[in-house]
Amino acid sequence: MSILLPYEGLEAPAARGGIAELSPAAPRPAFRTPHEAMRESARTATYRFSPRPRVLTVVSAVQLSASLRRVRFRADDDFADFPFISPDDHLKLIFDTDTAGEPVLPPFADGQCSPRGFVHRDFTVRWYDTTARTIDIDFVLGTHGVAAHWAADAAPGDRLGSLGPRGTYLVKDGVHDWYVLAADDSALPALARWAESLPEGTPATAFVEVQDAASHIDLPSRADLTVHWLHRGEAAPGTTTLLADAVMQHELPDRNGYVWAAGEALSVKSLRCHLQFRAGLPRDSWSVEGYWRRGRADYERPEPLPCSRCQAEAAR
Repeated sequence: MSILLPYEGLEAPAARGGIAELSPAAPRPAFRTPHEAMRESARTATYRFSPRPRVLTVVSAVQLSASLRRVRFRADDDFADFPFISPDDHLKLIFDTDTAGEPVLPPFADGQCSPRGFVHRDFTVRWYDTTARTIDIDFVLGTHGVAAHWAADAAPGDRLGSLGPRGTYLVKDGVHDWYVLAADDSALPALARWAESLPEGTPATAFVEVQDAASHIDLPSRADLTVHWLHRGEAAPGTTTLLADAVMQHELPDRNGYVWAAGEALSVKSLRCHLQFRAGLPRDSWSVEGYWRRGRADYERPEPLPCSRCQAEAAR
């Protein structure tokens, strides 16, 4: 494990929208698009949207690391009413094409659209530029999936379908004294967006599981951020509990913070149980999500269940 010191002396970012800003070294201005929450509390808010289908066109791309490639897109509708609210924002990208190679979208009627029967994957919306009307999406390379193969060769003018965002979950600023973030390769784009959106000066610790140092990326942040890179080496992604163990061994300062973690569903299951039954945090102060599942190409996130150990403890 290697440790990077907190980011210091970050300068204000340059004007957004140009190719030079596809991979900025400093955090960009924090903002959210104006949308009304479906449910809201003092700490969190939940949003729901009509899952609008769109055709996306590649504008540019950049290699962030040996395993991560960022692609910038325009949309056929200029991203009309596109929500940009929290690191939970995500799109379904649809990889079906017709005989001419053009994207095929699911039918849209009465405000409803389903990707069932289409080849689709979920991706974090890493950035939305409201001036240039573009979004950035980061793809994990080096896998055998359809998305990785598409992204490896993505070039300006390439097109594919998208659906969403359907909804998002916001953890409000100014109500937590500290943050702990944790992600494997699949959730690293979401962790990077968390890092960029954290309140200025807030203590934050990030744990990131990757294969080796070639997969490190910059994580610009206004927070007082310390990053721990966890190297799994030759172990296959999702086969270790390296990430969950690191967070469980980390001493939380008190109860007034927020823990967010995401990765392979089974590998982070023990962390969910730890936070739910042993860490003493309120339920609205943590989130652990399974972003993918080994052996499942089209994984949909189910309602999480506690492990057998925690079920037994809860029954006592």
